[in-house]
Amino acid sequence: MDEDCGTREPLDGPPRSAVQMEGDLRELLATVQNPHLRALLDRLLGPGAASWVQFRDAPAAKRYHQAYRHGLLEHTLSVAQAVSAISATFPGIDRDVAVTGALLHDMGKLEAYTSDPTAIDMTDLGKLQGEISLGYYRVRRLIEELPGFPEPLAAAVLHIILSHHGALEHGSPVLPCTREATLVHMIDNLGGRLGSFDRLEKELPQGSSWSGFDRALGGGAYFAGRAAA
Repeated sequence: MDEDCGTREPLDGPPRSAVQMEGDLRELLATVQNPHLRALLDRLLGPGAASWVQFRDAPAAKRYHQAYRHGLLEHTLSVAQAVSAISATFPGIDRDVAVTGALLHDMGKLEAYTSDPTAIDMTDLGKLQGEISLGYYRVRRLIEELPGFPEPLAAAVLHIILSHHGALEHGSPVLPCTREATLVHMIDNLGGRLGSFDRLEKELPQGSSWSGFDRALGGGAYFAGRAAA
């Protein structure tokens, strides 16, 4: 889930170090067996990729979840790990496609948000074109540069990117209509909402167990472990 309004001071950062998250990401990438998808992932997220350092350091959003340095890496990794685990639970899911889509679903944020972690904001391109469009075109361009990349495989991955917000009113130009796209959307939405709980708990006044109204959640958040004053 994403947003483009409101301002705030950035949070400290993710609970795991960028080095640890990168190690976990490399392990997950190594499990993708399809050679075309591996080549695509290496072009975008490999240690020598032009976009890797920017991706590693980028925030995931402006306000509502993981709005801090390394936030995009944290969010993407958590979504992709969950997609990987759940892919084995339900029949008919192409795990390689689902994991690849999960890893690439937010690539448009590299151009949609500014890189300064102390003043995260939408870029001109982000406002004019939107992060989904930017991500689609970035991944599509690289697919076209890879020799012999099967068009049905490209369509499957690009559909995940285009539909991951899950609804037209939330910015997706199409709705999820494959198992893999539906799974990525559901886990992405879950990751964003749970990230909002992390943000709200850090902002909670001492002695409070309820947050105020939060637009991302549509209400207040309750933290049972924090006794109200």
